[in-house]
This record gives sequence, C-alpha cells and structure tokens, in this order.
Amino acid sequence: MADSVVSEAIFFLDRTNSGRLQAQIRETLVSGILSGRVVPGARLPSTRKLATYLKVSRITVTLAYQELASQGYIEVTARSVYRVSDSAPVARLRAAESAQNTEGIDWAARLKSRFSIAKPIRKPLDWRRYPYPFLYGQMDTSLFDLSAWRDCARRALGLTDFEMMAGDFAADDDMQLVSYICSRTLPRRGIKAQPEEVLVTVGAQNALWILIHLLLQSGSYAVCENPGHPDIYASLQLSQAQVTAIDVDDAGLPPELLPERVDAVFVTPSHQAPTAARMPMERRIQLLEAAEKKDFIIVEDDYEFEMSFLAPPAPALKSLDRCGRVFYIGSFSKSLFPGLRLGYLVAPAPVIREARALRALMLRHPPGHLQRTTAYFLALGHYDAVIRRMRIEYAKRHEIMEAALKREGLTIAGASPFGGSSFWIEGPAGMDSDQLGRDLRNDGVLIEPGSPFFAEMDQPCRFFRMAYSSTPTDRIVEGVKRIAAQVHASDATKEQVAHRPPRCLS
Repeated sequence: MADSVVSEAIFFLDRTNSGRLQAQIRETLVSGILSGRVVPGARLPSTRKLATYLKVSRITVTLAYQELASQGYIEVTARSVYRVSDSAPVARLRAAESAQNTEGIDWAARLKSRFSIAKPIRKPLDWRRYPYPFLYGQMDTSLFDLSAWRDCARRALGLTDFEMMAGDFAADDDMQLVSYICSRTLPRRGIKAQPEEVLVTVGAQNALWILIHLLLQSGSYAVCENPGHPDIYASLQLSQAQVTAIDVDDAGLPPELLPERVDAVFVTPSHQAPTAARMPMERRIQLLEAAEKKDFIIVEDDYEFEMSFLAPPAPALKSLDRCGRVFYIGSFSKSLFPGLRLGYLVAPAPVIREARALRALMLRHPPGHLQRTTAYFLALGHYDAVIRRMRIEYAKRHEIMEAALKREGLTIAGASPFGGSSFWIEGPAGMDSDQLGRDLRNDGVLIEPGSPFFAEMDQPCRFFRMAYSSTPTDRIVEGVKRIAAQVHASDATKEQVAHRPPRCLS
C-alpha cells in the first residue's frame, strides 16, 4: 500500500501577521490531524519543499516541525522524514457518522426566549484594512506597551502566582486586582470602597446585566438615556420591566423628566454615550435628591474618565452619594484594549454578595490569568504610562479632527469637554447615516451610524459618531474630507429632488 502523503497545498499563511508564521504552520497541521483530514502515518512535505511552497525560510518550517514532534503530533524517522504520529489524537468518527440532520426541528418553537433584540453597532472584524477607520472603542496598538504586558503575563505565570491562578477561584476575585481598584483607581474618581464592595466583571456590559437582574423584574420601572448604548436598552427590555427612554440634552439626562414611578435609572453622567455631554454639578445633585425622594437606584456607567486631556473629568456621581444609592461601573477594556473584557462593579456589600452569587452561576469568575496580569500591569506603573501616552496622542488627534470637521462644514453635535475619544456629528435634515456608512465604506472610511443608539426611531437617523482612537493622525484630515464630500453630495441630491418641477401630463 502506497504511503499517504500530506499535500503542501493544505498550508496557508496570513502574511499580515509575520510574527506567527511558525504558529500558523503548527495550527494548520494540528487542525488537520484533529479533524481527521490528516491521518496517522501520513508523510509530511520535506522542510525544504514546504519552505519553498510557502516562501519562508527553511528554519521556520523546521522549528514548527520540531515543536509538533515534541508535542507528539508528528515523529521523525530515518533520513529526516516527518510523519504524523500513530499516537496523535485524531477524530474517531467519520464525517458521515458525525453529521447531524436537524431538518424538521422547529427552532422558533423550541427557543423559549429571544435575545437578539439589540440593534447592532456594526464594526467589521477586518477594520484595520480600511485606511480611515473612525470606529469608537478600537485601539491604536502603537500606543500600547505590548512588551510590558508580556512581561506582566510572564510574571503571572510564575510558580506562586500560577498555583493560585490554576485553582478554582469559586466566586472570588484576584485580591491584587481588587486592592489596586480600591486603593488607586476609585480614589481618582473620589470614591472610597472596601474590597467587599467590589466585584470584577467581564467588562462593563457584564456588570450592567448583573445589576439589571438584581434590581428589575416584571412590574418594575426603569429609565435609560436616549440616545444611549443599544445593549443597555435591550438588556432592560429583556428584564420585562417597563422601560422609559428619556431624551438627553446638552447636559445629559434631565432629572425633572423622570416618571413618578421608577426603580432604577441607568446613566452615563461624566461622558454621555454617545453624545459626550457632561452632566453639570447642579443636575447631579438634582438627580441624587430625586433618587432619595422617589426611592430609586442610580447605575452610573463611568466608561471613559481616563481620557481627560482637555480638562479634569467631573467627579463621579458616586463620589457625591451619601445614601448608597449609586452603583458604579468601571472598565479597563476602554483604557487598555477592548479584547481584555475586564470591568468592575462598586456597590454596597449586600448587593455585591448577591452579584457575586449571580456571576458564579453565569461564569464563576473572569479568567484568573487575565486578572493577575492586569493587576501587575497596574501595580508596576505600566497602566499610568500608557494612559499618559494616549492622552498626549489623543489631544493631538482631537485638535486636528475638530479643526477638520469645522473646516469641512460638518456639525459637531457633541464632544466631551474633558477630551474623550470621539465626536457626535449631526448631518443635514433627512440624511440617512446608515446609507452614509455604506457609501463611505466603499471609499475606505468607517463611521458609526447613529440609529442603533436611539430606542425608537421610525425615520432615517442623521446623527453618527466618529472616533479618533483608531485613526492615525496623518489620515484624519483626508478621512474627514471624504466624509464631508459624501454628506454634502447627499444633501445636494435631496435639494435637487425637492426642487424638481412636476412632470407634465400629456
């Protein structure tokens, strides 16, 4: 029987990630072995042949093969012939045996709950290939200290740390991270909290979801901002509470518009999302007084206070709270990198106990290695250095973008008085920002149409958000020009249609 030979054609390298060429070779082969496409005993292409095919150095292929051999996936025989090991883990079921026939199942009837109700904020995963990506929440990796993060990750894998991390935290958190939050992060916002009043969460959204399920149920009354983050509005709707979305103005949510019956109010007072409005002190006091009078809880999402380069941020609403009615949510995902997904919740100890129990039922705890790595990154001063670098760079980008927007005749409907990382733009009446976003994508530009942020909207939305956190400084001006050209072109087209003379009847 002839030898089974693995074709070099199964290998493909992503050239945009040159630092992982060895890893890509290993991943391709391991995937083939585990799926059963590459069988035990099969002979692999020689290192020279595969290197020639992939246009990489022979040593790259050799090192990949050697690593796979040390892991037991392949073995080397006489004359340096590599084969798939007979002991390699392989799929034991043939594709035909493992195929599932789901025809005839009424999934609409089977699924008792629907969670896909949030309006999606569409951000293509390949956004980096667009030359002008004005997307909020994405980062410029050149501003991040990756070598420091790697060093902290290695520290977190030290023997003592690993023994702690490898165990089950049960419902607990990494005490080094909680200690830093209590001693350094919260005092910057004027907040005092004990460790038993802090819960680490998988990002801010996880904290919001937990609080919504603790505070609300069918028959409850909730208030949120309009416009606001679509995930908050959708999560509130899923609680079956009666939800009131109150229109914000240039000072955030107006407390005088709160309904008489309310159990929880969800706000972003320091930097309203997405308009960037800041709630002034008198309105904050008014909101706190209303909470005490009407007996409701305030959930404060303070998602971007670190980006303060124009002026110091306003004190957190919770720093003014004397009755324990403000629950505070913070996030490291905005200030470090979005894929981190680490946030924290600050609330009275009895609330945190229940929040911890609910989190344990959902996901036990956030990954221990991420918590400890983040704790080292914060404690060793790397976090403060990154924030300082981002503030300096964002200040430049803010100035350049603001000037470009004004020069091109685009209306800034909202911008953070202390800095932030985005502008809220208002287009001409009748403009559809969703269509604008589609047109701009063809021109290499990405924006965030405003429609997902509004609770109820039965007409085209003329608002959109532009961020400068992910856009290189030297591309901002050209990107704004392209946006302005599309906006003005669509406005001119509408005017032509509006003034077109009626067609004559024959």
